[in-house]
Amino acid sequence: MTAKERFLRYIAVETTSDEDSSASPSAQRELALSRMLREEMTVLGLRDVYIDECGNVIGTLPASPGTEAPAIALIAHVDTSPAASGANVRAREVLFTGEDIPLGHGETLSEQQFPAMAKLHGQRLLVTDGSTLLGADDKAGVAEIMTMAEKLLREDIPHGEIRVVFTTDEEVGRGTEGLDVASLRCRWGYTVDGGPLGEYEYENFNAASAVVRFRGVGIHPGSAKDIMKNAATIAMEFHGLLPADQVPEKTEGYEGFIHLTEMKGDVVSAELRYILRDHDRSLLEEKKARMTEAAAAINRRYGPQTVEVELSDTYYNMKEIVSQHPHLLRRAEDAFRAVGVEPVANAIRGGTDGAMLTWMGLPCPNLSTGGYNCHGVHEFIPVKALDLMPEMLIRLVQSFIA
Repeated sequence: MTAKERFLRYIAVETTSDEDSSASPSAQRELALSRMLREEMTVLGLRDVYIDECGNVIGTLPASPGTEAPAIALIAHVDTSPAASGANVRAREVLFTGEDIPLGHGETLSEQQFPAMAKLHGQRLLVTDGSTLLGADDKAGVAEIMTMAEKLLREDIPHGEIRVVFTTDEEVGRGTEGLDVASLRCRWGYTVDGGPLGEYEYENFNAASAVVRFRGVGIHPGSAKDIMKNAATIAMEFHGLLPADQVPEKTEGYEGFIHLTEMKGDVVSAELRYILRDHDRSLLEEKKARMTEAAAAINRRYGPQTVEVELSDTYYNMKEIVSQHPHLLRRAEDAFRAVGVEPVANAIRGGTDGAMLTWMGLPCPNLSTGGYNCHGVHEFIPVKALDLMPEMLIRLVQSFIA
């Protein structure tokens, strides 16, 4: 079965994760694909295949007889983002000539809107019908790993031991939840969860979150002078003390930000929620300090305990650890070149399972799947990427043979 055929099977299964759920997995629908993959992995010949209590699917591709190589892990996630519907995905294949591609439901895929399409003229693309996301993030990664595994087994291609891991809930920041990294018994791994073909990442944001709570004093507005403290307007004042240019819509590349993601409140109480990001951990600490300084200024103005800031770190930049293992990056670059693709290193303006796994003891750079425009109805993937990534992964795992 080709990676394209697998991919089309997988996207037919809705696996949208639920950011409001505390269950694990966050949505039971994710388990439908986990079970499908468990069965497929077993039929292919992987060993010790199981689904853990969080819905993660784990199996082992045994080393070829007589082959000496360290065990490595290849990881992708089954869930899709709740930012767009992942139900009843209807993909179709189109030849991109440079002309706009009508998707349906009033949506169009155009080079003008998405300039990266300029280098894809003449390629066949899998696109949506304009009402859902496609699911290349990350069912393309799942399909590419599975196709690699089948080819290694069916064609008796030499390889070391490979741990295949498909996680749930990556899209809601819980992709490594319940995963016992030590039990994988691997020194290194790769996530296959990236963008355009040839890209790879070993840098990501350091991340923190902030919950800012405000206490007001309520009283009838007719007699409020010098008594009322309006928590909602104090919250607005607090936000105004933060740097206006350090927001996602005004930053790019290695520039970090403080992003207001949610707000609610009234006169008596209010709450603001933020995410803080920076590739440089010292700069992230500065952003956290700006939050506490703003809170202190508000408390001086309106009285103690008017505002409280709860800060917590979420994940860290994998570069701090992965850079100690440069061979992981060199192997990825060589594998891309072996299939005729020039590699490009990018810094992620976000995080991945790989970042979490790296800090859990499994250095884990991220590799492309070939997909574009994830998390929305304009998502697409070139068929060429689905064809080449399994070949790239074969070259990659073979590079570990002694």
